[in-house]
Amino acid sequence: MDQLFRYPGHDLSLPDIVRADNCQLYDTSGKSYLDLESGVWCTCIGHGRPEITKVMAEQAGTLAHTGFGFGAPLVNEAAGEVLALNDMPGGRAVFLCSGSEAVEFGIRVAGDALGDLRCLTMADSYFGAYGTAKDKDCWTLFDWGACRTCERQACDDGCSHWAAVPIDEINLFVFEPGSASGLVGFPPGPLVRCITDTVRKNGGLVMVNEVTTGMGRTARWFGYDHYGIRPDIAAMGKGLGNGYPVSATAVSERVCRMLPEETIAYAQSHQNDPLGAAIAMAVIRVIRENALIERAGRLSDVLLNGLERLTETTVRIREIRGRGLMVAVELDGSDALASRVRRALLDRGFVVAQRPGLNVLRLDPALTIAQEDLDRFIQTLEEVLTEI
Repeated sequence: MDQLFRYPGHDLSLPDIVRADNCQLYDTSGKSYLDLESGVWCTCIGHGRPEITKVMAEQAGTLAHTGFGFGAPLVNEAAGEVLALNDMPGGRAVFLCSGSEAVEFGIRVAGDALGDLRCLTMADSYFGAYGTAKDKDCWTLFDWGACRTCERQACDDGCSHWAAVPIDEINLFVFEPGSASGLVGFPPGPLVRCITDTVRKNGGLVMVNEVTTGMGRTARWFGYDHYGIRPDIAAMGKGLGNGYPVSATAVSERVCRMLPEETIAYAQSHQNDPLGAAIAMAVIRVIRENALIERAGRLSDVLLNGLERLTETTVRIREIRGRGLMVAVELDGSDALASRVRRALLDRGFVVAQRPGLNVLRLDPALTIAQEDLDRFIQTLEEVLTEI
């Protein structure tokens, strides 16, 4: 009998997974599955990465957890790594447990720096499971759908969509650069830069949610690197711990100068734990030393080009959207078709994600996936679409 609360809308497709290695999952019968989700998009450098499990064991045996009144040099060193990745010299960082926490902490920092928050984000953003980040009633939501095909290189009052936004009142722009609540969508660069420039010109701040798009997922360290912007606050998670529950929020020196002297009023039991910080630092080191971001760029070409070829051989695919190893395959039909395709792929040993009620399959393989596995998946997907 299943005794766990589970996320609504997702069936328990594989109830008996007992082992994982890089991108392969194994059930109790020994059957293997190619994990094209990376768990919940977390294991960016593969399941059971030896360098990470070694750090886990060594750090857990040395110092895993401290209290609020204690410090560990290792955590401060890890904070420096996170700040350097985001080009935030002189800034400060905090380590937490989940992406939701990292986003919520960042918004609280912005609130303490600015006072009364007046926030703007894209209408299809997802920021977390609770708190200010989840309750968007106090937000201005920008529907950027009409901007997808816009040829303008700047936003001004000549655009009715731009004119409808109270941009001069906004003091915090929170940008999720590509995940689009799991549907994968990339707001145009000119639009993002116009919002960023205008908010900053008015004395406001720019925060990015890199929980899904960070740590090489889009073949850059961060999704915002594709937009030519630098954030004031950055929230990271998922891939930062490669399956271990650690997240981080990085804050620039500019924002730190705007903050009151008191520490941000946020505390939880595992804030700045040495174990999580050590794992985050090890993940960064593995990505850098193995040139996995560059590798993700090469594999992205293989995956996206292969999927685009399928659009020429089947009418079942409506659109391919992707950047790096974050890809959505939108099917031409109802969510029932997507469910059948996902199930057929699972029966053949391939794990892909489907948003409940939507005809979109999502792929987020580890940066360490073998090219032959991607080729094998593309061939199998073509077979499934042909049969169905």
